[in-house]
Amino acid sequence: MATSPVLVLGIDGRSGAGKSTLAAELATALRRHREVALFHLEDIYPGWDGLEAGTHAYVTEVLAPLSRGEAASWNSWDWAASTAGPRSTLSPAPVVIIEGVGAGCAAARPLLDALIWVQVPDATRKDRALERDGEVFAAHWDDWAEQENDYLGSDAVPEYADVTVANRADGSAPDHVLRALKSLPRCSPALSPERTEAAAQVPVHTAVPAAPDAAALFEALYTGEEHAVLLESSNLHFADPRQRNRYSIMAAATTEECAIYEHRGGAGFLREGTATATITGGFFEWLARSWDAAGFLPEQGELPFIPGWMGHLGYELKRETGGSDIRPAPGDPWQPADAALIRPSQVVVVDHHASTVHLLATAATDAEGFFDRVRELLPQLPAAAAPAPLDPAPAFTSRDNRPAYLAKVRAAQEQIRLGNSYEICLTTSLRAEAVPCDPWENYLRLRAANPAPFAHYLRFGDMAAASTSPERFMSIGADGWMRAEPIKGTRPRGATPEADLALMDELASSPKDRAENIMIVDLLRNDLSHFADPRTLSVPRLCAIESYASVHQMVSTIDARLRPGASRAEAIAAAFPAGSMTGAPKVSTMEILDSLEDGAARGLYSGAVGYFSATGAADLSVVIRTLVMGRNAARGHWDLTLGVGGAITADSSPQEEWDEVRTKAFGVLSALGSVFPGR
Repeated sequence: MATSPVLVLGIDGRSGAGKSTLAAELATALRRHREVALFHLEDIYPGWDGLEAGTHAYVTEVLAPLSRGEAASWNSWDWAASTAGPRSTLSPAPVVIIEGVGAGCAAARPLLDALIWVQVPDATRKDRALERDGEVFAAHWDDWAEQENDYLGSDAVPEYADVTVANRADGSAPDHVLRALKSLPRCSPALSPERTEAAAQVPVHTAVPAAPDAAALFEALYTGEEHAVLLESSNLHFADPRQRNRYSIMAAATTEECAIYEHRGGAGFLREGTATATITGGFFEWLARSWDAAGFLPEQGELPFIPGWMGHLGYELKRETGGSDIRPAPGDPWQPADAALIRPSQVVVVDHHASTVHLLATAATDAEGFFDRVRELLPQLPAAAAPAPLDPAPAFTSRDNRPAYLAKVRAAQEQIRLGNSYEICLTTSLRAEAVPCDPWENYLRLRAANPAPFAHYLRFGDMAAASTSPERFMSIGADGWMRAEPIKGTRPRGATPEADLALMDELASSPKDRAENIMIVDLLRNDLSHFADPRTLSVPRLCAIESYASVHQMVSTIDARLRPGASRAEAIAAAFPAGSMTGAPKVSTMEILDSLEDGAARGLYSGAVGYFSATGAADLSVVIRTLVMGRNAARGHWDLTLGVGGAITADSSPQEEWDEVRTKAFGVLSALGSVFPGR
């Protein structure tokens, strides 16, 4: 009786890359849950000049029948006698692994569920191959290498690989490849036992009584890392009745147990140790598969985050939620990835209310070594000091000058008059190029000048972001309760207590600002309702005033509980991007914004930053008041970008909207020592 395989894997690479060993060890790991059939192409090559003929025979005589669930039969080759050997057969199995030069050829790829390319430096390959096969292979190495060159010259196999692994021959490759395979849409269902096992692993946890400055601890642990995230509650001295300032969370990709995911141009790239998977499909599809559908751990006390994913979702992911696809044109300024996340193996959670530092580490890492390191650091940490403003101060230019922005405000109002929108959240950006600075020091400048409950610092290779965001986009508790807290309405702080109170009262009583806020509340009630129990939808706080170091803000709160069994990733997608950064109705207004903003990609600005916990909890802030930094070709220099904007309604004053842009930019610019460009 035929056994149709559920997974067919090809492992290709040049001779000496370690394909055979990788295939055998991967088969051993997969056999824990099902039978595996393993085929080596060297059994079918007809001699030392038989790469092309052997590849053809492999596809027709071995791969095709096995992929149909039928037994394969072929003439094996007797290498010692240099002649055809006996007839060999291989029965199908739930998983079929085929390895050898040619396994990923063009004729084979349609029959493979995943192609793995094994990459090794040329000098290393030859040494490994001759060590394994001795002098027999040495006499034929050059001829065989020429055949490989011809094969790869006519068929760019590595470009089609689903997983590429740098095989160090230290035993790490099989585990890294298996982790990468679990992320692929075609492999994920078949590898559900492995995915379930991984999701059920509870990290090691310890708690240390301490009240460190979160930024100082991050600086001591992670500022030298290329992939690191700090989610900091930095306004600890402000009133916090809703406990948004309780926790700071930090981690970095410091071990090979970590993963790094980036989404660019409609495809995902996942690095698992030495293996990198290229993943087709949308970001939210990947999130649903990698976080939502993997199964959740039970809540771990009051810890907000158990190692899952943390990082950013850029505004351009709107292409997946009803918006159009805006990509930087050739020559446009550098843009970060559409999304970038890490899955750390070691995490620090600072509970500011309980003066406790929680340390978490996966069992496969040196948990005790990590714990000891942090324990040693904690008593030595001073508060992180803000550096002086940059000297010389960065000189920013604006994408829109005052007349241009006022014209866009009036154009937005015309769209509202025509009934195409009710509210349009118009934005522009400021930019300074080739600034000699340190991204982390810029974050310290911002946090000192503008403490905020959702401050964050991100570092993803050539991109860094420093933010003092006060706005929550959306949170989901492990119990399924969702919360959105949009901000609409801003006033600067006054120079005197009397002037400050007058500005606060002006904001609280402003019909225009209340109208803006209420329209976004209605939009978010609709966004949350797609996956919520409608009986739980409520607005416990409407048009409340919150005060920060440089501004007063009008904030509302919308709560709802997920329907049982509803997808958390899809619930987040239904609300993305934040309505407070688009306007209402969302989809048609995003189209208007694409035109008004001249097709410029917003990038990270207007997106979201936060975490997706292994417990099913998530908390994401809106990316505003955020300096995005891209590494410039000049050593030690960075290109700085600051997005700013405001909501346009029928009653908006164009001049007041321009003044609001300047107000919102002031906190970040002043921290750097810069001023708003132009008038």
